[in-house]
Amino acid sequence: MVEDNRISWDEYFMEMAKLAAKRSTCLRRQVGAVIVQDKHVVATGYNGAPKGIPHCAEMGGCYREKNNVPSGERHELCRALHAEQNAIIQAATYAQGIDGATIYITHQPCVICAKMIINAGIERIVVNEGYPDQMSVDILEEAGLRIVKLQDLI
Repeated sequence: MVEDNRISWDEYFMEMAKLAAKRSTCLRRQVGAVIVQDKHVVATGYNGAPKGIPHCAEMGGCYREKNNVPSGERHELCRALHAEQNAIIQAATYAQGIDGATIYITHQPCVICAKMIINAGIERIVVNEGYPDQMSVDILEEAGLRIVKLQDLI
């Protein structure tokens, strides 16, 4: 029997999420997301301003940073769509069902994204690192979902 030294599927898809994050235009935190079904990428996303809207760098900086808005709070004060939102929108744009899918995200989702993940029917959430939003964790647990950290899988 030949030894298999390849990275796991979870590591593979998380590396894709990290690559997607490199497209982020956010000045504060670069986040990437990949939605996967049956070991096939369905959609990707990264955080940044909506299509055709100037990014924060073009607007003179991050509004949240300038106004000392803490991470995990007041998400409505951000110009950007989150990576998870963009991935879910991409799947919908191309009529790709994501019911039962896994989402790989470089950071734990905020509560807004958590609610979208629940309603999109995504069943598994794998993250690379945390995010200070306990309400997100609580609402996901209430929906029967839990956030799994990649390091706990390898």
